Amino acid sequence: MFLSEQEQFLSYNGEVLVFQLSKPKHVEGAADKTINLCVRRMVFNRETKLFVQKSSGAFSMRANHSKIEMVCCSCTTDSRTGIILPCIFMKKKKRNNIKYLLLLLHSSNQFEQSFHFQLDYELKEDIRLFAGPSVLWRHANKLFYISSNTCMVHSAPFQLSSVVWTGEIVGEGTVVLGIRTACLPECGDTDEFSISDRAIWGSELFAYVIQTQKMLTGTWFMPHGYSKVVSSVYICKNERWEKQLRISLVAVTHKNQLIWFQNGLPKGVCELPFKKPCSVKTALTRSNDLLFVVSFASGNSCVVQRRDSLQVASKWQKVKSVLVDDFIGSGSEQLLLLFKDDSDTEVLSTFKITNLEEVNYASGINYKHDVPAAEGLQENGLLTVQALETRLQAGFTSVRELQQHLKLKKKVIFESCRALINLVEERTHILPKAKEKTFFCKEGLVSLWDDVENPPHSLSKETSLASEVPEHFTEKLWQRVVGDSLVVGVKLTESFSLSLNDVSLSLVMDQDLPSVSPIIKCQSKIIKLNKAFSALAVSSCQIEPPPKRMKLDLHGKNDVKVEFPKRPSGVQQDGAKTVIAVTSLSPLLAFHHACCVVLLHAKKQKHGNDGLQESKMITVLCGKILLNLEDISNGRFSVKMLRDNSYCTGAMEDILAVLAASVRFSFQVMSSDCTLTPVNSWLLGEMECIPFKECHDNVFCHKAGNVYGTVFNWSLKNPFEGVLTIFCRNLTVLFQCLHSLTRVLPPSCSVKLLRSGRKGALTEQLALALKKEMLTWKSSFFSKESKAENSLTWGNEAGRKTDNAPLASLLDTVEGVQQFRKKFQNEREQSVLSMNQTVNGALYQKIALKIAEAQLSSDMIVWRLS
Repeated sequence: MFLSEQEQFLSYNGEVLVFQLSKPKHVEGAADKTINLCVRRMVFNRETKLFVQKSSGAFSMRANHSKIEMVCCSCTTDSRTGIILPCIFMKKKKRNNIKYLLLLLHSSNQFEQSFHFQLDYELKEDIRLFAGPSVLWRHANKLFYISSNTCMVHSAPFQLSSVVWTGEIVGEGTVVLGIRTACLPECGDTDEFSISDRAIWGSELFAYVIQTQKMLTGTWFMPHGYSKVVSSVYICKNERWEKQLRISLVAVTHKNQLIWFQNGLPKGVCELPFKKPCSVKTALTRSNDLLFVVSFASGNSCVVQRRDSLQVASKWQKVKSVLVDDFIGSGSEQLLLLFKDDSDTEVLSTFKITNLEEVNYASGINYKHDVPAAEGLQENGLLTVQALETRLQAGFTSVRELQQHLKLKKKVIFESCRALINLVEERTHILPKAKEKTFFCKEGLVSLWDDVENPPHSLSKETSLASEVPEHFTEKLWQRVVGDSLVVGVKLTESFSLSLNDVSLSLVMDQDLPSVSPIIKCQSKIIKLNKAFSALAVSSCQIEPPPKRMKLDLHGKNDVKVEFPKRPSGVQQDGAKTVIAVTSLSPLLAFHHACCVVLLHAKKQKHGNDGLQESKMITVLCGKILLNLEDISNGRFSVKMLRDNSYCTGAMEDILAVLAASVRFSFQVMSSDCTLTPVNSWLLGEMECIPFKECHDNVFCHKAGNVYGTVFNWSLKNPFEGVLTIFCRNLTVLFQCLHSLTRVLPPSCSVKLLRSGRKGALTEQLALALKKEMLTWKSSFFSKESKAENSLTWGNEAGRKTDNAPLASLLDTVEGVQQFRKKFQNEREQSVLSMNQTVNGALYQKIALKIAEAQLSSDMIVWRLS
């Protein structure tokens, strides 16, 4: 190729850089000829739909009987600044002396010589530019590289047949992916499949880290069997998960195929339309479609789309270069295809810009009819700006009013919470200062406090302690951090005899922060483990059936109700019970140091004089928890699940925290013609589950990825039916687990989501709820009758004295008959009065409330059973 015909194309920040070498010229006052390396920055004009020159620059080199050529160009990272810059690799050959130099191009179009070196041979094979900037090449089946930091040529201590990829790997640095002759170890290698794989194919894939000079396992990228046919590789994604490297890549082969690999395994293949593919790169479109752009040695190109499967989406011939960047400024990538055109010498004269969707620009097409008139654009723009200004002003006013209203509500809530905490801890509440009360009055509210001024008093500086509660319910207070959740647990004593349906925890900030509400939004859960750890149940927030929602308003509170399922009669009831509160961790970390008061709420039942059960809410101060960023960073409150032989070991608080922070789902697995043994094999095999040492029925998933940390409970009712309970972080993990499960189950198996809890436990709960409902009706009826009887008057004292007189003696005389008739008439009137007896309004309200609570409980259990 002549020097005047040499040109290289490179995309950089939406621009097209065109590098060209000029012909040798004589310079006045100099004996040698000079050659200029020129660069032109071209940008796409969306109005004319053509590339126009933005700026240009040049770099002069002395020729002095030398032949100067451009080897390659690329965009690499400058290690001095961390900025990605265009680089161009030059060759200067004079007789047997070959000099190479690497140039950096800055935004000012000034060239900078990064380094140069000399060799006694010419570079021809696998030349790559990478971060530093650095240069890598292959010569005589050996790998050589040089960096701007050392400016010395280094060689790798192995031989190889080709280099298929060079780039950055997370946690490793610059990695070279190559192919070499298989090196079978004499002994000590445990990867038997890898040994046989390399022995059959005679070659292997390897990865070499430049900085640390260590080798990575080639099977992390693809099986060794593909090393014989792979010609080029592009790594799309690499990440570290639980110290395991996870890689997604695409490769083109000598067999004219494109293969998609994920974590070392092939996931898809596509036949290419042309022969001899030489390189592959990717492009991400606006719709998040990943396109694979393949270039061929013949000058052709094609694009493969990855949707349901790999398919060739488009192909082109006589392509000079394919660039990927955001050329039109839309925020997503497009393809720029530069075609060969011998008739036209103008740069970028024949091109096509496309993303295989709505973007499609090509040279030689008149787009004038697509451009609206300038006057219309200006008028429309002015009207749009005026409308936007009006809406912005109105929105700003509304936001300011909402901020003032929200500030006022926060002040009221904060002062109310301070009063509540002081009341629970039996401390004297200090009223706000006079100017604070004046603020409330200015806002149009009536002062809730007296007009007595008191000095300011901070909640965090209170020195008086809460009085002891006569009934000791709590045994231990603990806290854990699980992901983005803070889990606070209170272990109840075995003597705790109150109903678990009405037990919950509250977290309140014990800090004087006027601008922040001290109430922490949390969700209460109850977990009970028996002493033998043979069963475990976790309560969760139940969703009431829609027709019964209004009955909850009788309570007059919005607390999250948690219902603990009763255990089957075969399980011992003498276990430890734990109440847990789960809240979001990130809002608390904004304070750097946070102190929270933990309050336990319970409902105590007692029988009143009217025969009805009266409830009394009690609140117990459990203690305080401290939280700061330093402890969390050091892992003080982290959950630790370790492998100990065939068991998963961890403190009981760690197990409870994982279960409480997870979402619980139960599934009924049934099979009509085969047993369910594959489920247990799936848990222990593919999901890598290990049972807890403390409770063997539950297994902990140690598989790397999103499913790590999921807890499973598999219970067989019979060989053909069982219940699988899954405790997972979110629905995405649940779907992954179910997708993996359905692949191992026979087609005849059915998986059905259960509402909540097991059928046997729910049936027993329903029986108890119906019994409670019947007793409520009975106690309410007899209470009404006793009230009616006490309110009636049954005659005078004289009449009552004759109640026991013999009936015969009364009928012997006329006076006796009249007395009997009067008595009979009085009893009939009293009977009518008792049948139409009215009930006191307060009594009727109590009866209606008790009956509604009992009916709601039984209705909800029936709904969960359906």
